[in-house]
Amino acid sequence: MKFQKLLIINISDSALDSTYWQQLNALAETIVKVPKDDPSIMSELVDTDGLLVNFGIDVTKAMVDTALNLKYIGVLATAFGKIDIEYAASKNIPVCNLAGYSTESVAEFTIATILENIRDLEEGKQRGRSENYDESGIFAREIKGSNFVVLGLGDIGSRVAELAKGFGANISYWSRKSRNEIYNYGEIDEVIAKADFLSINLAQAPETEQILSAERINTLKPGAVVVNTAPMELVDINGLATRLAKGDMTFILDHSDEMTKEELAKLQPYTNCIIYPPIAYITEEARQAKQNMFIGNAKSFLEGKIVNRVN
Repeated sequence: MKFQKLLIINISDSALDSTYWQQLNALAETIVKVPKDDPSIMSELVDTDGLLVNFGIDVTKAMVDTALNLKYIGVLATAFGKIDIEYAASKNIPVCNLAGYSTESVAEFTIATILENIRDLEEGKQRGRSENYDESGIFAREIKGSNFVVLGLGDIGSRVAELAKGFGANISYWSRKSRNEIYNYGEIDEVIAKADFLSINLAQAPETEQILSAERINTLKPGAVVVNTAPMELVDINGLATRLAKGDMTFILDHSDEMTKEELAKLQPYTNCIIYPPIAYITEEARQAKQNMFIGNAKSFLEGKIVNRVN
């Protein structure tokens, strides 16, 4: 069985290795690739039965209604907040994501950025490059014994907690669904207010947008370090900018590619806001797993075995 027509939105040739493109070509009679703002998308959807989209691409009710033959949606990402999964489900169209492909990569990035920050490694590197080998004035602290809080105890959040526990931190968490007796569960306002380190690992959904509100940001302890490897829609950016201006906490993010220029401009003036490119998920191991799972999801659907369905 093959797709009659696969419409691929905003997935560049470089996103998949050539061997995976070959595998994908074998799954469809016709493949059409378009960028995200292509005006032909709606007309191309009319006779599409398989839709593949990159991270952050909208799949709306109108798009689903236009694609009368649509029977499968695959997303080249773990996050699927831009896809109307409930409406797709009402049409019996599975939406399949890449669950867990970058768990280790993102979790290790979270710990790495915290260590880079609290050990003042950037200052140390700059001094070394300039042949200044004086350690005076460098401030550092440890993760051990700290209150390390995780929001969202899914695959990534659980691994972040496990790594932080390995450093000797005291782990607390809040999660919408998952529970883990190993760590201390608390209500969201309670755990945020006591965090020395806060890792945000929630999926974007209507109920999680701006979950780190201005009010909650203001309850963070002086010296708190927050790492958000989730979309910035989870954060009140105006409230964050106001708190950053006080200079008494650090915020680290890597979903900068999804933010508007106006949003970035609000945060860029503050040296205590560390803005990375979207690199948390980038390891060679994750890259291979991502491609295998993406093609595997589509193959499994055609074989009548739906895997990694989110709706």
